Amino acid sequence: MVAETDGCLLFLRARVQSLGGEGCSLLPHGHFWIASQRVVALGRVGPAAVEVKEGLINAIAVGDYRSFVLRRPLVDYGDAVIMPGLIDVHAHLDEPGRAEWEGFSTGTRAAAAGGITTLVDMPLNSFPSTVCEETLKLKVDAARDKLYVDVGFWGGLVPENALNPRKLESLLNAGVLGLKSFMCPSGINDFPMTNSTHIEEGLVTLAKYKRPLLIHAERIPDVVSDEELDGELDPRSYATYLKSRTPAWEESAVRDLKRAMKDTEVGGRSEGAHLHIVHLSDSKTTLELLKDAKHSGAKVTIETCPHYLAFSAEEVPDGDTRFKCSPPIRDAANKDNLWEALLDGHIDMLSSDHSPSTPDLKLMEEGNFMKAWGGISSLQFVLPVTWSHGKKYGITLNQLASWWSEKPAELAGQKNKGSILPGYHADIVVWKPEAQFHLDDTHAVYHKHRNISAYLGKELSGKVLSTFVRGNLVFAEGKHAGAACGATILAKGSGAKK
Repeated sequence: MVAETDGCLLFLRARVQSLGGEGCSLLPHGHFWIASQRVVALGRVGPAAVEVKEGLINAIAVGDYRSFVLRRPLVDYGDAVIMPGLIDVHAHLDEPGRAEWEGFSTGTRAAAAGGITTLVDMPLNSFPSTVCEETLKLKVDAARDKLYVDVGFWGGLVPENALNPRKLESLLNAGVLGLKSFMCPSGINDFPMTNSTHIEEGLVTLAKYKRPLLIHAERIPDVVSDEELDGELDPRSYATYLKSRTPAWEESAVRDLKRAMKDTEVGGRSEGAHLHIVHLSDSKTTLELLKDAKHSGAKVTIETCPHYLAFSAEEVPDGDTRFKCSPPIRDAANKDNLWEALLDGHIDMLSSDHSPSTPDLKLMEEGNFMKAWGGISSLQFVLPVTWSHGKKYGITLNQLASWWSEKPAELAGQKNKGSILPGYHADIVVWKPEAQFHLDDTHAVYHKHRNISAYLGKELSGKVLSTFVRGNLVFAEGKHAGAACGATILAKGSGAKK
């Protein structure tokens, strides 16, 4: 044991350097304390020490912690922030079938380097899509021995299973944490879009399991303006893409969900389930409709993503298809409104919507926004991006923990994750909010394809020092643990690894 702060950090660095590629953890202890002057726990931020024992948080010593930890190794992080590990409920890891886009190994290494301790994988863009018990098994098998963080799985609600409770129950019994559907074409052939009837019937089945339905809420409006149909517009112009996919798409989808949202109210057909709107982009009419539904008693939650909070349409360069995503990044006023809604609690949480592809599908040389694959590659950077852009809006560390840890844990049904509390998994990120860095060619990036990220070249604040998953130090000082020991998370009653 080392008693002084500098010594403890030197102790940690020495262990990381000497262990290199050995084992599940870069810290060779199953029982230890970590401490700092800024621990986000128990509704406060202040001096504390956290006792980790056998993968769980065993105790929290608030205040002057040194007298509590004389008998165990202590890693004192000084004034770095100790916070619950991030939980990203919206990531596309694309394996099996499209590991050349992203895979479990590269995706979870990037997550660990970014302070994310749990991911929930989307049922697409892997092949085949996760829409039945058999394809979920393919996912779980593909993930074996590749996970640096814990990973759960959403299943897909598609026309083939939406009206067949037996098929849906088989998928839910196999362990998916909930379902996901698209109200517009997904771009993936074996993941077709659903209509409101599919969604309403699927929710009835989900209600029995008390699990959510995540919805990509864009629907092509019945009336499309002449401006949207104008084929003479420049496909390299971001304004062209923005006009082709207006806020009316989001508004139309949410209006179509009116009965489904009503069904989730107390006494409704699907009471017990709830609707979760993914990657909200429109901060105006669509958000107002969702606020009204919540106020009326519907069980609805909402997420948005860092790219909608960091970028605005006015600053997207023509031809730079790294910024293409669906729904689109909208104007600066819309961005400000999203921040306001997040701070006011109308938007519940954040997710990455990490949706990478191969560089050739982004058409970066051609710069055609209308044909390029849509998706922002962001998994490793979401913590510093949120913090860097949120500082000007006055965000707090407790809000950050709520948006990225507590609320996502609730959505995914993970009652032992998302907070630093005794009995919870020791899933923890340690980071320096004040540390600035330039995301240039010298910065280590663990995504499969570094050059497709829209964040390259940006100045950010918030450096991740250490990431613990179930007590294992999986990332520290720029190094990963030698073995990938993350767990697959399957819903209760399905043989989950706990």
